[in-house]
Amino acid sequence: MTTIACGLLLIGAFLYVFWPEKNVEAQHQKTRLEFLRERREVLFDNLRDLNFEYRSGKYPEEDYASQRAMLENEAAETVAEIDLLESDAFAPQHG
Repeated sequence: MTTIACGLLLIGAFLYVFWPEKNVEAQHQKTRLEFLRERREVLFDNLRDLNFEYRSGKYPEEDYASQRAMLENEAAETVAEIDLLESDAFAPQHG
């Protein structure tokens, strides 16, 4: 009896999560700026995690340096693109 109830609950949860939305056009579409802001936060979280793991001895110096450089470069590119898009959004429009 418990197995049947668990199976029905599993099927119900699966249908709830994966049932397709009927009104896809009404869903919010992310702008490039929103995507970049989310990406920036993920990169900063990854840098914090990397620093923590390095300090706790989980990363050798060489791996830490290469991973940190890669994350910092990607974060810098992301921040630069955010700045560019924000400056374009707030720039006066000439017409």
